[in-house]
Amino acid sequence: MLALFLEATHREERYCAISLADRRECRAHARRTESLDLYETLIVEGAWWDIVDIVASHLVGGLFETDAPWLGAHMREWSIDRDLWKRRTSIICQLRRKRAVNLALFEDCIAPNLDDRDFFVRKAIGWALRETAKTHPQEVIRYVETHRDALSPLSKREALKNVLKAGLIDRVP
Repeated sequence: MLALFLEATHREERYCAISLADRRECRAHARRTESLDLYETLIVEGAWWDIVDIVASHLVGGLFETDAPWLGAHMREWSIDRDLWKRRTSIICQLRRKRAVNLALFEDCIAPNLDDRDFFVRKAIGWALRETAKTHPQEVIRYVETHRDALSPLSKREALKNVLKAGLIDRVP
C-alpha cells in the first residue's frame, strides 16, 4: 500500500492505495495503533485536502475504536504541529464519530488553530463544527458564541449552516 502511494504518478493511484486500508479484509491491520505512523506518512506526503481528508476521517478516525485515549493524546500533539495537514487531521479526525465525538478533544484540537489564517485550517474548523452540530447542536452553538471573536467568518458560517436551517438560531454571531 505504501509503495503504491509513494510511487504513484497519478492521484487516482494514491486514492486506490488509501482505499486498500479501508477494505474490510484489511481493517484489523488498519485499526492497529502502529498504523498511525503509516497514516502520518500518507498525510505529510499527500499534503493536499483530497488525500488528507480521506486519511483523517476514515483511517485515523478509525483508530478511535482501538484506543481512543491514546489517539486523543496524539491528536492533541498534532494540533500544534508545524505541519498544516497534521493540524487539519487533528481537527477533522472525528467527523464520522457522530454522538461518540469526544467534545473535549475536539475543542483541544481546534483551540491552538483558531488564530491560523490558512484557508484549509479555517475550513476544517467550520466543517468539523458543522458535522458535530448534527448530533450536538447546542454544544456547537455555545462554542461559536464563546469563540465568536476568535473564529474566522468562514469557520462560523460553516459551523452554523445546519443549525440555521433547523431554526435553532436566527443568525450567525
